[in-house]
Amino acid sequence: MPLVRIEIIKGKSSDYKKKLLDAVHEGLVKAIQIEDWDRFQRLIEIEDDFFEKSTSKTDKFTMIEITMFPGRTKEQKAKIYEEITRALQEKLAIQPTDVFIVLNEPPNENWGLAGMQRADG
Repeated sequence: MPLVRIEIIKGKSSDYKKKLLDAVHEGLVKAIQIEDWDRFQRLIEIEDDFFEKSTSKTDKFTMIEITMFPGRTKEQKAKIYEEITRALQEKLAIQPTDVFIVLNEPPNENWGLAGMQRADG
């Protein structure tokens, strides 16, 4: 159950945004075999004036934060970065240098699902 937050510079078309969401989800499905229905994503658009980034980044710069249950291996995490970046490049011509991904893994006790604390394991 990854929770995905994607931040981009405002001004992209609806088609671009849909392809972006699809590419990130595709990367997660391929990398860690989540179910196709397991899709919890938010796309945040920020005015260029308020999106500070390195001058080497383009207007396609994309920041992705993924919050997920703990327990994935270092290799699985590397696969997440690779698969999402590959899909973004393939579907939207976003260069790998314009992709920034961070994984967050709060302990199970910090997850509340349907009013219940997630059990360890």
